[in-house]
Amino acid sequence: MPDTTSSCASAIPDGFVPVRVGGPFIEVNGPFHARLEGQRLLLGFRVEERHSNPLQMCHGGMLASFADMLLPCAAMYQTDTDRRFLPTISLQIDYLAPARLGAWVQGQADILRSTRNMIFIQGLVTADGEPALRISGIFKQGPLIGDGKDHDPFLLRS
Repeated sequence: MPDTTSSCASAIPDGFVPVRVGGPFIEVNGPFHARLEGQRLLLGFRVEERHSNPLQMCHGGMLASFADMLLPCAAMYQTDTDRRFLPTISLQIDYLAPARLGAWVQGQADILRSTRNMIFIQGLVTADGEPALRISGIFKQGPLIGDGKDHDPFLLRS
């Protein structure tokens, strides 16, 4: 079994900071880390043993949960409209390659279209720099989060 406690396996890439994403489910399954490049949010996590399946690859359900958080979080940083809760209507995932134990999983996404009621987003997730997931989703424009004005919930902008 690979040693995931080594400095190489546990290192978080430069510029990424721990972030609180979602509710208690993600809090138990994280931690996630984020970095901002311009208006683009990069979200990532290190695959730990608790994330893995019997073959020591990241479980597809963990990757799906990550994708389901990545898409709406990325949208928060790409729009100037009021910040809203974005419940998932549809999530599509193409699993391209495994994310092995110890891998750094990182994703980014872009808004394709936004309407009064829905937002359409697509993204790419890599594992140690290699494409691992192609993702897209449709999210409902839900209720405001707070007053809707917090466009930097992870405090990534300087």
